[in-house]
Parts: sequence; structure tokens; C-alpha cells
Amino acid sequence: MQLASSLLGLQPQKRRVFFSFHYQNDIWPVNQVRNSWRRQHENQREAEGFFDGSIWESSKRTSDDSLKNLIREGIKNTSVTCILAGTQTFARRWVRYEIARSIIKGNGLLVVRINAMKNQQGYVSAAGPNPLAFMGTYKLADGRVLLAEKNNGKWVRYMDYTQAVTLPNYWVPPTSLSVVPLSDYASDYCYVANNGGANFSSWVRQAAENAGK
Repeated sequence: MQLASSLLGLQPQKRRVFFSFHYQNDIWPVNQVRNSWRRQHENQREAEGFFDGSIWESSKRTSDDSLKNLIREGIKNTSVTCILAGTQTFARRWVRYEIARSIIKGNGLLVVRINAMKNQQGYVSAAGPNPLAFMGTYKLADGRVLLAEKNNGKWVRYMDYTQAVTLPNYWVPPTSLSVVPLSDYASDYCYVANNGGANFSSWVRQAAENAGK
């Protein structure tokens, strides 16, 4: 099992961003995003509040519980979660858990596509589905709202977190057993086509403001 996440501070709102991605496939473009961010703001780090508090984690864990605990701790002091989406990110169990914990925490959400960024061999990869389209919420008759995930084309109860969740105020909550995908609540950008080098920080700010952060 492998996990990679990054925290970056944004002031003056004291926002911090949790990056969720598929470590094995996408670490090269992820590092390009990170390094571009750092280069742009290196000269005004304190003025802009871009403090690098990365927890790039790729060590193997002995149990699911230890990995879940690491994810919980990583997300604890964040206010925005950015899913850096490649070809297979949508299918990764621990990306889904990071998304789930972000919902529980009330973080703002956004998806940034990185498949069009070149890897170390100079190749790009195929676009994958939006990872947030494979997780959602639904409402039970007793009023509880639960998380769901899509497997093999079917929505099923999300079993890595089975308790009821409280949704952010800006979300339109589900009204029935019909699942509302999380992609309905978050913006979806392409780092290349939408000029992430120049616009990434504004995307983060918008996600934070949407969540009231």
C-alpha cells in the first residue's frame, strides 16, 4: 500500500491543501505541479503564505488501520482537498478514503487533471474518469446521510467508513436512496488546458470559499 499527500499553507486565511493522488502512476507529474508552485512563490513565500509542509509518504504499511490513521492525521489540519487525477486515480482505494475523510472534515474539494502533463519519458497518459464521480452520498429513511462508491458500474455502500456524515452547508443534500455523486459539488480542471501554472492558487481559493473556509 502506498500513500502520497502534500500540505501547503495559504494565508491570510490559514488554509492548507491536502493533495490526493495515485502514487505509483503519477508521482512525476505530481512533482511537476509541486515544483511549479514552489518556484512561482519562492520569493514571496512569507508574504503569500506558501509554506511547504509536505508529508510525501511512500512507505508500506502493516495494516489498513495504520494507513487510515496516517490519512486522518494528514487531513486533520487542512481545509481544501485537491485530487490530482491521472488515468487510474478514480479506482484507488486510498484515494477514495482520502476523499471520504475530506468530506467528514468538511474540506473544500477540487479535481485537477494531470494526465496531459508529460512523464519522465516525455509521454502523456489517457484521461481517466473524475474520481469524485465514483463517490457520492445518499439518504436513508431515518434521515441519515451515508457515503457510497461506484464499483463495476453500480453504486454500493462505502464500507471503509460506514457512519453517517454531515455535509457542508453549501451542498444540496440527497433526498433519497438515489446517490448524488460528489462531482456535483466540485470543480474539475485540467492543469495543462486551464493553465494551472498561473491559475492553481485561484482554484484552491475558490474551493475554500465554496466550503466556507
